[in-house]
Amino acid sequence: MDDDILIRPMALADCERVAEIRIGGWQSAYQGLVPQPYLDALDATRDAERRRAHFAQADKSVVNLVAERDDEIVGWACHGPYRDGEVRTEDAELYALYVDPGRYGDGIGHALLQESVRRCTAAGHARMLLWVLEHNTRARRFYERAGFGPDGAEEPFEVDGVEVPEVRYARDLPAG
Repeated sequence: MDDDILIRPMALADCERVAEIRIGGWQSAYQGLVPQPYLDALDATRDAERRRAHFAQADKSVVNLVAERDDEIVGWACHGPYRDGEVRTEDAELYALYVDPGRYGDGIGHALLQESVRRCTAAGHARMLLWVLEHNTRARRFYERAGFGPDGAEEPFEVDGVEVPEVRYARDLPAG
């Protein structure tokens, strides 16, 4: 149940665990969708360094959240203004949502997504967008159960020279 999951703002000290979760998420969720040599080469130490740099440079419009269960970080989400190229729009965007692969189906992703939606609604955004790999059916079902749906926008995401198609999902947020 979501009741035993604590969602809180991410701290700099959380970067190592967030990197482990992110890399584990890529290696689990994207297996067969992106080139395996790319997944095999992912390194949590290097990713933690990038997380720390991003975290230190992020402005207040970017929100990083972690999910804790039994005092262990088990998930991470990041959201902020929607990025249309270099332009930030009035819409919100879920940039990332990853759960420890051993915890899939435990309600952690749902709790993180609900808190991101709540915060984006409170910030006055009318709509929330996200990008998901076209063939990541598990993630697509997850977002669809949460009220998101494809809005027709698609674009390729290049991984190791291979184009991996992404689709954009959208959800209207309640007013104010």
